[in-house]
Amino acid sequence: MTTTLTTRAIAATVAAMLAAPAFAGPTYENSTGGSFTWYGQFDPAFQYYDDGAETYSRLVDNSGSNSRIGFRLKQAYGENTLTFAFETAFGLRSSYSVNQTSKGDNVSWSRTNLRHVDFQFDTARYGRFSAGQGSMASDGIAFADASGTGLAAGTAVADPAGGYAFRTAGGALSSVSVGDAFKDYDGSRLGRVRYDSVNFNGFTFSASYGTDILKTNNDRETYDVAVRYSNDELGDFGFDAALGAAWTEETGKADIRDVAGSFGVEHKPTGLSLTVAAGERDIAGSYAYAKLGYSANLISAGSTSVSVDYYDGSDMVTSGDSAESWGIAAVQKVDKYNVEAYLAYRDYSYADTSATNYQDSNVILAGARWKF
Repeated sequence: MTTTLTTRAIAATVAAMLAAPAFAGPTYENSTGGSFTWYGQFDPAFQYYDDGAETYSRLVDNSGSNSRIGFRLKQAYGENTLTFAFETAFGLRSSYSVNQTSKGDNVSWSRTNLRHVDFQFDTARYGRFSAGQGSMASDGIAFADASGTGLAAGTAVADPAGGYAFRTAGGALSSVSVGDAFKDYDGSRLGRVRYDSVNFNGFTFSASYGTDILKTNNDRETYDVAVRYSNDELGDFGFDAALGAAWTEETGKADIRDVAGSFGVEHKPTGLSLTVAAGERDIAGSYAYAKLGYSANLISAGSTSVSVDYYDGSDMVTSGDSAESWGIAAVQKVDKYNVEAYLAYRDYSYADTSATNYQDSNVILAGARWKF
């Protein structure tokens, strides 16, 4: 792919987003403390993948923050609030699902694209109680991030190109995909019951039990717990951290215990930030991830953020294997239009204990997210 083609693709994506009207979903309120709000986002991207032998250019939906739409119904009951939330992805072709042999369908919606269909009851004294399809307690624990580039680069390093297979030194497609070799062990969304505590000096505690209600013939059961801490007033610093563990049982599969955590710290006077994450699966592998970021208001349109990151994993596919990835990313906010334009480059390498050698690969992802 030439530099001209890359530039044109980025320009076309950003121009399309800037041509969209700038508005947020309206909120309608009644006289008894009730409200209805709808919202969404559109996140198209241009993906260019080089597997060491062939290159592939695709228009995709960014798996790191996919296109979606939803609404919330809220009703106050004294100091408490009942909320019904509905949210679904559009089912557009994702950056994670395409590979060397398949572009996939432009649009393929199924019920597994439902992200939230749940009730939440927020109490002032006892915390939040949730029931329905939605985030488990450990969802998001691996993604504490103060860099401003989480849209384009984060702990889930496989998101830009997870479906592509590594090529062997001889040029053949292997059975190992990017998604196989690079895991984050973050929590999931399931049909669940969940409890979140009130805030205790910046700490919140969560627990949930869930099962995969969106798939047929599935008896997966997951239990998890998590603790989060957030404080944006530590002198010149802002700090976010999360830690969680999840236990999963499913007929015909080995029981799994995942542990993952992350923290992000920002030095507000300089705009410098550090993000660190790590995770482990008891019957599989482990990883560590680190990112250095910088954010500043360089232009009047909005903040500019850049970052460089590194991921190191082992034993993800087979015992003794290793997976490494590094990336650079930039995100430019355009506040007037609720747009974030981004450009990211990521390199992947994989090795195992077999006689097979694997070629390194890389991906470029360029796009823009418009929130409405």
